[in-house]
Amino acid sequence: MGVSVGDVAEPRTFGPVTRTDIVRYAGASGDFNPIHHDETFATAAGFPTVFSIGMYQAALLATYATDWLGAETIRRFTVRFSDQVWPGDVLTCSGRVVGIEPSEEGPTAEVELTCTRQTGATAIAATAAFVI
Repeated sequence: MGVSVGDVAEPRTFGPVTRTDIVRYAGASGDFNPIHHDETFATAAGFPTVFSIGMYQAALLATYATDWLGAETIRRFTVRFSDQVWPGDVLTCSGRVVGIEPSEEGPTAEVELTCTRQTGATAIAATAAFVI
């Protein structure tokens, strides 16, 4: 795979995020915290409404990254949650190669990834390593 430092992936947009997306992810992941699906519970906890499970955004970002560089080549994926995602949000994933390092398996691309809301706020920032 021909990847160089500075290469940028084509951004990909997801959404708008729906309550159904959130509930479906809860079912798939087994995370049934009511703050993500029960309006009364969420507002009683001080939130304006339910909000997305952070790992849903992480899954979108991981899918974006592996679609770009290949699921079979990923060696590390770490995320940092930054901003909540609400029903109606549109998310854009982007990524760029920030380094290439030697490894026992061959050259490894170090990648920075972001998932941003339509407001410009970063919902999730991630780093990943892919054998190239």
